[in-house]
Amino acid sequence: RREQARLKASVVEEDTEEWQKDPHFTGLKRVGGVDLSYIKGDESRACASLVVLSYPALEVLYQDCRMVAVSAPYVAGFLAFREVPVLVEAVQRLQQEEPQLQPQVLLVDGNGLLHPRGFGTACHLGVLTDLPCIGVAKNLLQVDGLVRDELHREQVRSLQSSGEAFPLTGTSGKVLGMVLRSYNNSSKPLYVSVGHRVSLDTAVRLVRGCCRFRIPEPIRQADIRSREYLRK
Repeated sequence: RREQARLKASVVEEDTEEWQKDPHFTGLKRVGGVDLSYIKGDESRACASLVVLSYPALEVLYQDCRMVAVSAPYVAGFLAFREVPVLVEAVQRLQQEEPQLQPQVLLVDGNGLLHPRGFGTACHLGVLTDLPCIGVAKNLLQVDGLVRDELHREQVRSLQSSGEAFPLTGTSGKVLGMVLRSYNNSSKPLYVSVGHRVSLDTAVRLVRGCCRFRIPEPIRQADIRSREYLRK
């Protein structure tokens, strides 16, 4: 908890890049996605995957998949301590081997500020790599009074088309993230939250701009490639 609080002090919850301030994201050329896939029945080994896609074409420019040892146990609310070290290593390898392909923003399969202590995996990875980071979760993390009750489900049903969203406001009064319908053909939303060096509004617009299906392409490609690597 002390380490989370120490790192959380460095989180920047606003846009820091020129491309973020442009409605069409002019200047954004490379978007990264990260994922860890575990071997069934073995929680100590995983395939860590980092991909970089061109933007707006969303074509894969770079991929790095490798087996890693995961030493920290899974503890709810502290997942980052288990997964972030190997993802930081993947980013550092890319910076050394192909510096011209460094992503200008990273999409993370997980949460950012939407977290019991306001410091999820996307914040942790963002602070340690100093890259803009966005948390994109498939399920609602029930924190600060947020619950998946009938009212929440009703609000989700009210999102009729791709790009529609509503804010997640906790009992504290703080907006922790946005619920986004990312794809017309899927009624299941995404839960988008700020990781680092990006505003919530920009995060939502960018996630939507990266969706060909429900899951944004950088995360989807990282997931596909890590599973394929494990199969092989």
